[in-house]
Amino acid sequence: MLQLEDLELRQGGFALRANLAVPAGTRTAIIGPSGAGKSTLLSAVAGFHDPDRGRVLWQGQDLTPLPPGQRPLSILFQDNNLFPHLTVAQNVGLGLRPDLRLSRQQRADVEAALDRVGLAGLGPRRPAALSGGQQSRVALARVLLRKRPLLLLDEPFAALGPALKAEMLGLVGSIANGSGLTVLMVTHDPADARRLCDLALLVEGGQAHPPQPTEALFADPPEALRRYLGT
Repeated sequence: MLQLEDLELRQGGFALRANLAVPAGTRTAIIGPSGAGKSTLLSAVAGFHDPDRGRVLWQGQDLTPLPPGQRPLSILFQDNNLFPHLTVAQNVGLGLRPDLRLSRQQRADVEAALDRVGLAGLGPRRPAALSGGQQSRVALARVLLRKRPLLLLDEPFAALGPALKAEMLGLVGSIANGSGLTVLMVTHDPADARRLCDLALLVEGGQAHPPQPTEALFADPPEALRRYLGT
């Protein structure tokens, strides 16, 4: 279980509070108006934003003092964080060793991860030779190799067209199911939340509200969510 225990985050005059729990193995959408603090909340879980108060816990372990690299998570951003001078296989291999001194088994694991995301045989290419959707798959293959139980998505597929975005969300869902991942996804799109996430939490008015079933939230949205959705 992921717990945000009496968490308070401040940036200048902005403040966000959270006191909630996300069950392990679930997929949760973080939704709310622009500027409400969705990405800030994700950054606090990842370790990029130190809380002014409170703790981030995973399975009872306090993650708050740990730097991002020591937390049991991987994160996908919209730019995919690929290095243009490295091959696809090398970009994926960074998930295992930053120095890329991979064993024969680790190189085989890289190829298996690429095959799983539909990129078999593309390991020698550079990211610039791939489409946007293929680049997203490279980043996803790297996540697979890291084998961290938490996957954070900060709108990584927002720049993709509707069909390709739906395909990538389906792939994430399949990987999450197969690996037992706990997923937190920042999104502005209710359709994306419904497509991937069984739970959704609303961020608005300086508060991150506890997650509830996605369909129930959208079937009877609170006033702040109604305003955001324009309904």
